[in-house]
Amino acid sequence: MEPLGLVVHGKAEPFSAALRSLVNNPRYSDVCFVVGQERQEVFAHRCLLACRCNFFQRLLGTEPGPGVPSPVVLSTVPTEAFLAVLEFLYTNSVKLHRHSVLEVLTAAVEYGLEELREVAVTFGLGQLQERCVAFIEAHSQEALRTRGFLELSAAALLPLLRSDKLCVDEAELVRAARSWARVGAAVLERPVAEVAAPVVKELRLALLAPAELSALEEQNRQEPLIPVEQIVEAWKCHALRRGDEARGAACRRRRGTLPREHHRFLDLSFK
Repeated sequence: MEPLGLVVHGKAEPFSAALRSLVNNPRYSDVCFVVGQERQEVFAHRCLLACRCNFFQRLLGTEPGPGVPSPVVLSTVPTEAFLAVLEFLYTNSVKLHRHSVLEVLTAAVEYGLEELREVAVTFGLGQLQERCVAFIEAHSQEALRTRGFLELSAAALLPLLRSDKLCVDEAELVRAARSWARVGAAVLERPVAEVAAPVVKELRLALLAPAELSALEEQNRQEPLIPVEQIVEAWKCHALRRGDEARGAACRRRRGTLPREHHRFLDLSFK
C-alpha cells in the first residue's frame, strides 16, 4: 500500500489577496459584464465564476465564439453590489457596508449564494426590518390579508403593532391579530391567548367605540385572546373621557384609524 502523502497548506491571506487583485481586472479576463443602470463595465474570469456559482455556470456555459465576445448585460444589479458578489466568489470573503447590504442580499438570493445571503441578512437585519415595516405601513390592508402576515413570528409582528403609521383601522387590526394567533395556536398546539400574549398588548382598544368594545369583550369570553385587564383599561379611557388622563400609545390614533365620536376626547392625534 502506497504511504499517504503530505498535505501542505500555504498561507491563506496571500492567496486571498492574489485572487482579490483579479476582481474587475481586465488583464487575463475573458468575460465583461455591463452592470447597473450606469452600464459600468466589470471584468471577470469565466472558469472561476462557473466553478463557484451555478447561476454563472448556466449564464456563461456557452463557449464564446471567435473574436471579442459580447458583454453580458446585468442591468438590475447595482455595480457596488455586483463587485461585492465577485469579491466573495473570488476570495470567499467580502466586506459589507450598511448602505449597500440590501442590494448585496438581493444579488445573493438571485445568484443562489446561500452563505453570502445568510451573512447579508444578519448584517442588514435592522435596515431590512425598517424597509419591511415601511412597506407594510403603506400597504397595510393588503398585507394583513396575506399568508405571509399569518406566518410572521411574534418578534416580527411587534414593530408593526407599535407603529402609528399603519393605514388600517383598529377593529380590522384586532381581527387580523386574532387570525394570526389562531394560525400560530394550530401550528404550535398552544392556546390562542398564550400565542397572542406577546403582541396583543400593542392593540389600542381605547380607539374602539363602546359598541365595538362590548362585542370584543363578548367574543373574548368565548375565545380568549386579550387579557381582561387590557379591556378594563380601555373601558376606563371611555369612562374618563379626558385625553390628559388617557395619555399613552394605547389611545393614540394610527394613520388609518377611522373617526369615532369619542375620539374628540383623545387629544393624542396621529403623529
